[in-house]
Amino acid sequence: MTKRHLPNDQDPTETQEWLDALDSVIQQEGVDRAHYLLNQLVGSFTLSNTPPENIISTAYRNTIPAIKEDRLPGDVFIERRIRSIIRWNALVMVMRANQIDASIGGHISTFSSIATLYDVGFNYFFRGPSEKHRGDLIYFQAHSSPGIYARAFLEERLDEEHLKQFRQEIDGHGLCSYPHPWLMPNFWQFPTASMGLGPLQAIYQAHVMKYLTYQKLLPETDRKVWAFIGDGEMDEPESLAGLSLAGLEKLDNLIFVVNCNLQRLDGPVRGNGKIIQELERVFRGANWNVIKVVWGQKWDALFAKDKTGILQYYLDKTVDGEYQNYKNKGGAYTRKHFFGKHPDLLKLVEDLSDEDIYQLNRGGHDPYKVYAAYAQAVKHTGQPTVILAKTVKGYGIDKAEADNTTHAVKKISVDGLKKFRDRFNLPIKDNELEELPFYQPPQNSPEITYLKKRRENLGCHIPTRLTNCATLKTPLFNTFEKHIKSDRPASTTMMFIRMLNALVKNPDIGDRIVPIVPDEARTFGMEGLFKQLGIYSSVGQLYEPTDAGQIMVYKEDTTGKILEEGINESGAMAAWIATATAYSNHNLPMIPFYIFYSMFGPQRTLDLCWAAGDIQARGFLIGATSGRTTLNGEGLQHQDGHSHLLTANIPNCISYNPAYAYELAVIIHSGLKRMYQDKENVFYYITLLNENYLQSEIDNQHQEGIIRGMYLLKEDTRPSSCHVQLLGSGAMLLEALEAAKLLREHYNISTNVWSVTSFTELRRDGLDKKRWNLLHPNDKPKLSYVEQCLQDHEGPVIATSDYVKLYADQIREFIKKPYTTLGTDGFGRSDTRKKLRHYFEVDRYFITLAALESLANLGSIDSKFVGDAISRFNIDPSKA
Repeated sequence: MTKRHLPNDQDPTETQEWLDALDSVIQQEGVDRAHYLLNQLVGSFTLSNTPPENIISTAYRNTIPAIKEDRLPGDVFIERRIRSIIRWNALVMVMRANQIDASIGGHISTFSSIATLYDVGFNYFFRGPSEKHRGDLIYFQAHSSPGIYARAFLEERLDEEHLKQFRQEIDGHGLCSYPHPWLMPNFWQFPTASMGLGPLQAIYQAHVMKYLTYQKLLPETDRKVWAFIGDGEMDEPESLAGLSLAGLEKLDNLIFVVNCNLQRLDGPVRGNGKIIQELERVFRGANWNVIKVVWGQKWDALFAKDKTGILQYYLDKTVDGEYQNYKNKGGAYTRKHFFGKHPDLLKLVEDLSDEDIYQLNRGGHDPYKVYAAYAQAVKHTGQPTVILAKTVKGYGIDKAEADNTTHAVKKISVDGLKKFRDRFNLPIKDNELEELPFYQPPQNSPEITYLKKRRENLGCHIPTRLTNCATLKTPLFNTFEKHIKSDRPASTTMMFIRMLNALVKNPDIGDRIVPIVPDEARTFGMEGLFKQLGIYSSVGQLYEPTDAGQIMVYKEDTTGKILEEGINESGAMAAWIATATAYSNHNLPMIPFYIFYSMFGPQRTLDLCWAAGDIQARGFLIGATSGRTTLNGEGLQHQDGHSHLLTANIPNCISYNPAYAYELAVIIHSGLKRMYQDKENVFYYITLLNENYLQSEIDNQHQEGIIRGMYLLKEDTRPSSCHVQLLGSGAMLLEALEAAKLLREHYNISTNVWSVTSFTELRRDGLDKKRWNLLHPNDKPKLSYVEQCLQDHEGPVIATSDYVKLYADQIREFIKKPYTTLGTDGFGRSDTRKKLRHYFEVDRYFITLAALESLANLGSIDSKFVGDAISRFNIDPSKA
C-alpha cells in the first residue's frame, strides 16, 4: 500500500487508512468501482453545503501512467535528428531575415518549445488528403510558422530561396509571417495570427463537420480537427468562448493541444499560479477529456522512488514562476531551491548531478509521452480532447530558455549557435556558423527517406489547401421573381426570407443552403423556417416544445438545416467561416447565409470578418435591421450607422445597402454566380431593412447599375431652369423620392433620383480607374462609373443614407460637381423613425434644404429660398 506522510497532514494515520481502503478497492474491484465510490463521496459531501475544492483538478503529473502508455512505434533517434535539422533551419531563417533588415522580425522561441508536439503529429497522426481519406484539419500556432516552413523545406515543398525570403513577399517567392491563406493559397488552410481566433474557429469547424455529416453531405469518417494553441493565448476570451459548445455537442473529432511553455510575450502566463491546473479545471468543467503531459521519461524514476508522496506534494505547491526559474537557472539552482525544500526531496536526487537535474525533461519535449497522449486522444469518443503539454519556451537556445525576454529573441551569438549546434548534434562546421547556412541532407539520406516515408503513410503533405474545387449551378433569376412582388408594404428583411425559402427548395443548390442565426430568428421573421427546415441539434429533440402543434413550432432535429448558435455572434461567425470554406476543406461548396443585427455583426466580429477575407470565405453576411433610424426603438447600442465603413476595409468583402427587394435579388443572384460558378474569392455583406413600404417594380434594365453601385431610378424630364441630382441609399432612398416631390412642387426644380446600392463598390471602381489613369498617362483617361452616370446630368449632387456621412463621402473625389452628404453621425437613440430622421437631418426636408443651399451657392437660385424652406418645413436653426 502507498505510505504517505505529508507536511500538512494533521492525522497521518487516518489518511493512511483511507488510502489503504482506496488501494484495496482498485486492486480487488477495479478502477470503475473506485470512481463510483469517489463520486458517491463527493455527492454526499456536496449535500452538506460544503462543496469540495478542486474536484475537477488532478495532481500535477501526467494523466497517463507510464505503464499504460501506447508505445511509440518508430525510430526515435532518427526522428530526433530530423527534428534537430528543422530546429536549425527555422532558427537560421529568422536570423537571416533580420540580418537583411532588423525590422522584419520573426519568432524563434515558440517553435523551439512546440517542435516535438508537431513532430509526433507529422510522423504519426496528421493525415493529409488522399483518395482514401479527406485529411485532418490542422490549426497551427501562428508564431511557430518558421518550423512549418523548415519542415516543408526538407520535404522539398519549399526551396532555399523561399527560406531566404521569409517575411519578404513583395518581390515574389517570399514566405508570409504567419499562416495566411490569402498570401499562400496552396499552403496555409487557416489564419491563426490573431490570437484566440484559431481555437474558436477550430471548435466551430468540428461542429460544422458534424453538421455536414448529419446532412448526409459528408461521409462519416474519423477525420480530426487539431488546434495548436499557446497557453498565453488561452487568456483571449475567444479561446474559451466555444468550450462549452464543444463539450455539449460531444465533438470527439476535435483535439486541442495547448503548448504550455508557461510564458506569455512579456513574462509568465501565471507566475503566481499554475496555468496547466487552471486550464484543466476549465476544460473538465466544459466536459472535455483532459490529458496532461507534464513530465518526461526522466522523471519516471523519481516518481517510482517517491514512496511517501513528498515529491508530488511539492510539485503541486510550486507555482509557474518558480518552475521558470528552475529551468532558466540550471541544475544547481533547482537542487537548492526545489529539492532543498525538504530532506526527503534531496534524498531523491542525491545520486543525480546538477546536469542530470537540469536534464529532467518536461513532457512536451518527450516524444514518448507526446505519442502516448496523441494515441489516446484520437481513440477517445464522446468528448473533445485537450492535451496540456508542458514545454520550455526558447528550448535549446542558450540563455533564452524560460527567460522573460525569450519571445522577442530573433538572433543569437556565434557562441550561442555553437551550443545550439552541439546540443542538437548538427553537422555544421565552426567556420560556417557566421554564414548561417541552411542544412538540407541528401535526398537519399536516412533522414529524408524516413521523413518522406512517414508522410506517404499518412497521405499528402500538411498543410495543403485545396483551391480547385467543384462548382455549383447558379439558379435562373426567375427563381426570385415571384418572391419579390408584393401589393402591400413589406420590408426587405421579409422579402429576403421569401428568397431564402426559394433557394432552399431549388433542386440544384437547395441542399447547400445553410441559414445561420445568433438567436434572433424571430426578430428577422424566420420562425416560419423552424418547422420547415428544422434547427440542427446533434441529439435531436429530447423534449416536447411548449409550442408543439403550432405552425411556428421550435423544432430541433439531427437533420435540421438552421444553425442556431445562441446569443453568440462570434460563434455564429465562426460557424459561417467553417461553412463558407467547406469548398476548400471538404471540396463541398456550401452557401451560408448568416443573418444578424447589422450593429452586432462587423462591429462585434470584425476580427473574424478580416479572417474570413484571409481564408477566402465564400458566402453571404446579412445585416438585418440595419440603419441608425430604421431600427428606431432599440436605441444607441442597437442602431447601426457605420457597419458599411467597417466592411469597406476588407478588400474581398463586397458590400451592398439595397432599398428594394428587387435590388436584393439581383445582388444575391450575382453573388451566387461570382462565388459558386465563377469561383471568385469574395464574400458579401448585404444590409436589410425592417421598415415596411411598397416595393419597386421589377425592371431588368437596372441590373447592371444595381451591381455596379447606382442607377437612375426616377428621372424628371420636365422643363426647369434648375436641376439637382439626389442620391439615396437604403431606407433614405424613400426620403430622396419625397424630397424630389418637394423640390418640384414648391420650387419648380427638376430632380433626378438615383438609387445607390453601394457607395463602397462605387469607390473601389473609382480608385481602380484613378490608378489606371496614373499609370497610363498617354492613353485616354477612363471615367469612373460615378462619372459615367452623372456626366450628362446637370446640377449639384446631394447624397443621403442611414449611415454616417463618411459612407457617402467615399465617392467625393469622383464627382465633378458640388457634392453634399447627409448622414446619421453620432450615437443613436430611440424614437419614431420620422423624428429620428429629422433629428439626424437626413429626412426629405433636410435633403430639400441641402439641395436649395447648394443651388444658392452656385448662384442658380436666390438664397432667400433656403430661408423659406427653413420656415416652411419648421426646421429649428438653434437645435444643437
